[in-house]
Amino acid sequence: QVQLVESGGGLAQPGGSLRLSCAASGFTFSRFAMSWARQAPGKGLEWVSVIYDDISYTYYADSVKGRFTISRDNAKNTLYLQMNNLKPEDTAVYYCAREIGAGLDYWGQGTQVTVSS
Repeated sequence: QVQLVESGGGLAQPGGSLRLSCAASGFTFSRFAMSWARQAPGKGLEWVSVIYDDISYTYYADSVKGRFTISRDNAKNTLYLQMNNLKPEDTAVYYCAREIGAGLDYWGQGTQVTVSS
């Protein structure tokens, strides 16, 4: 079955960096676009970034553009999110999810990112 397992979350100071990983299994990872989304405390789900299966295309929410970088290693079935210059407003549970064109069909369990001094 499809499984997505995030890791790499934790506590970071403002201006710091974290790298999230998402290990995928149960499907042909290289054939699917993959996204990151997040949910801050008391707020709705926010889409963060997407990377397409051929790696050529990446898109970002305005709130993270220039600070976050999405990437993937199809040989390792792993999705990444490099987060630099973190801000307190980046505090959220971060999820990876599989794209099916019309939306996101499978989600990981999430990893907590807290940005605080």
